[in-house]
Amino acid sequence: MAFLPDKSQQQDAESTLKSFIAEDPNSKYVFDSERDAPRSEICREGKELSRKCIQLQMHSTRLFQAMQDQGFFCVLPMDPSRTEIECTRIPK
Repeated sequence: MAFLPDKSQQQDAESTLKSFIAEDPNSKYVFDSERDAPRSEICREGKELSRKCIQLQMHSTRLFQAMQDQGFFCVLPMDPSRTEIECTRIPK
């Protein structure tokens, strides 16, 4: 049976993500998780701040959408052996 976070957990994860991005919005972000896992790790490859990672109670598919909603373009790396997703902010 799959774990489905309730709405308040989802909102908490999304607000945590927004705060994390707001610290350094122009950095590259990378996230990864096990297939169908309810928890993901997102890391900031900082320009102004050094590398920092946080854990979110969010499936990777939802995290992908949340990053796009924040104005990021997310792609898989060119190396097929790697599974993380890289996100960069779309210039406005």
